[in-house]
Amino acid sequence: MKQAGAFILGTGRALPSRVLTNRDLEQMVDTSDEWITQRTGIKERRVVAEGESNSQLAIAAARKALERAGVAPEELDLIIVATLTPDYLMPSVAILVQQALGAWKAGAFDLSATCSGFLYALSIADKFVREVPERRILVIGSEVLSHKTNWEDRTTCVLFGDGAGAAVVTGSPDGRRGVLSTHLHADGSLWHLLTLKGCGSLYPPCDSRIPREDYFIRMQGREVFKQAVRAMEAVALEALEANGISPSDISLLIPHQANIRIIEYLRERLGLPEERVFVNIHRYGNTSAASIPIALDEAQEEGRLSPGDLVLMVSFGGGFTWAAVLLRW
Repeated sequence: MKQAGAFILGTGRALPSRVLTNRDLEQMVDTSDEWITQRTGIKERRVVAEGESNSQLAIAAARKALERAGVAPEELDLIIVATLTPDYLMPSVAILVQQALGAWKAGAFDLSATCSGFLYALSIADKFVREVPERRILVIGSEVLSHKTNWEDRTTCVLFGDGAGAAVVTGSPDGRRGVLSTHLHADGSLWHLLTLKGCGSLYPPCDSRIPREDYFIRMQGREVFKQAVRAMEAVALEALEANGISPSDISLLIPHQANIRIIEYLRERLGLPEERVFVNIHRYGNTSAASIPIALDEAQEEGRLSPGDLVLMVSFGGGFTWAAVLLRW
């Protein structure tokens, strides 16, 4: 087994209080609870209230993670926020988190890798603590996708939700527990299948020449599904092979929560029983970069993670990007 790197000291999550159910969506677009549940596994999702921001969710999740880790903000060396829905283009969400926490020693930046963002960010943190194990790094995935959702498009508005998850990491205490390997991939040739063009420099805001739909998430669902199942299976097997372990050695699989059919496909391909796969998509929908850290925090809170457990986290998102992280809890 490889020498471990980033060790998770504590996790936290924050979710808006407002719940938007499938029954609510029935009143907004031509859809039904049965249709949404069968095709996605989603029953409800959380959406921010007016004035509630991405950075507020990120800060709340960060405070919980720091408390559980027993780490003071002034001890942090770096803050990384994975997001595709920042409050502003400048300053970054990470800077707003730093300011709110008073983490004045920490460097801070945002990372954009869509639904794979948290695992990309965790891989960066892993490299930093392998270099200097005493470092304390705050890794956050935080999204407000409801502001980028076209609530008139029944094919996408049923999918997304808002939330944030965070983890505080440092060097492995014994060389065994912590991140064993990270695996990052991307394929830019397929970018057009899942897009959010509006408000970029090529698609500036309030330009009447740009279709309204381009200011929201647009997706070719069937093609995205096909790519997701292939990529997530491949990267999961890559992580297992790299560490010389079999799927049966995995204590808990934490996949990106995008679609219950994708999760079930991956579970079956790996030959894992249901109890070894964490699922919360029915409560939150797809929260992009926040998906895995929210699930990780819930798994810890529910007692589904014990010291020494092998945990495999796998994601897929727009770009396309996909990633896996294998760690010993």
